[in-house]
Amino acid sequence: MYERFYQLRERPFALSPDPDYLYPSRVHREALDYLRFGIEGYAGFVVITGEIGSGKTMLLQVLLRGLDGQTTVVRLVNTLLTGRELLESLLIDLGVSNPPPTKPLMLRELAHLLVEHRTAGKRVVAVIDEAQNLSLEALEELRMLSNLETEKSKLIQIVLVGQPDLRDTLDRPSLEQLRQRVTVRYHIDPLDREETARYINHRLARAATAAPLTFSRDVTDAVHARSRGIPRMINVICDGVLLCGYADESPVIDLALVRTAIEELESSSVLRPTDGQRSVLKPVPPPQAPLAAVPAQTTSTPQASTAPPVDLPPRDADRRRTLGTIDRPAAAMATRTANTSRPAQSPRPQSTTPTRTSGAHVNVAKVRPPAQHAASYPAPARSASTWSWLKEALFGEAPEVERR
Repeated sequence: MYERFYQLRERPFALSPDPDYLYPSRVHREALDYLRFGIEGYAGFVVITGEIGSGKTMLLQVLLRGLDGQTTVVRLVNTLLTGRELLESLLIDLGVSNPPPTKPLMLRELAHLLVEHRTAGKRVVAVIDEAQNLSLEALEELRMLSNLETEKSKLIQIVLVGQPDLRDTLDRPSLEQLRQRVTVRYHIDPLDREETARYINHRLARAATAAPLTFSRDVTDAVHARSRGIPRMINVICDGVLLCGYADESPVIDLALVRTAIEELESSSVLRPTDGQRSVLKPVPPPQAPLAAVPAQTTSTPQASTAPPVDLPPRDADRRRTLGTIDRPAAAMATRTANTSRPAQSPRPQSTTPTRTSGAHVNVAKVRPPAQHAASYPAPARSASTWSWLKEALFGEAPEVERR
């Protein structure tokens, strides 16, 4: 895409682990030396760890390319295996098309093959990539394989390559026996600013077809700050920078292009903001205080009763007609009135004295019986109490006869 514009043979920052582009930084040289020492010295276990994208797979490619013809390499990249499946995978890579059905037979077959290789003057190296995914059962199976040895050396060398989680796994107390058999152990650290600048320009020079394009120091420092010195992240950012420069037709790479490339990579979710670093495209808005809830204003409006009318029996219907002449304030307290057939009783006195009944004032003077019932009430007697008459008129009960 941008190769012709910048006079490049190919993309210098491709993500594939190409050994031709290996930059021999201090940490990568040391890691490669440890790998060669462990294999050539017939060490039992060699453990190489590093962050994601630190260049572990590329180191393995360089190592395997430099091995002689007397070394048989068994390489496993899918490590989500049980102990039995691990043995079966080793046998298949050693040329056994139909592994034995049981684990004891597989162990005997593997030991027989290792002895044949040692007799022929060859060494067998098992390189297990992504070893942090190995189960505890598989790691214990590998430890048992290291018991296959002669009087002077191991019959198989095992190289474990993985992320920093592998170190934590090996430090478990349950794997103390395996940890004691690790002869070589090395961790690949990220590149510093100086090595990042050399790494970028080294890859540009390897891919150039004419005068190589170079990144200035301020540009490489900005790339290092965003990538934290991890080679894979450096490749992602630099590839984006060259793409943005090609889109702008800019022959010179400056800080503005780096910022633009990082913004584009973040907006497309290729890069995520690191700890303590915000995306320049998506600033976090300041928190806003929540709006206070406004209480709804309600007005107390008397509502008409929606209860359905009740059909009263005949006696209650008569009471309802009797209460037709009672004043409305008193009608609320006079729901139960006397029926039309009442025993003879003393007449009601015409008194205006208010009487309190159940918390309500009733004006006795306004209570009048209907005209059709006037004959049923005898002449008022001086001895009849006001309460007896009111009790009968309101609640339908016969007045008590005063005993002298």
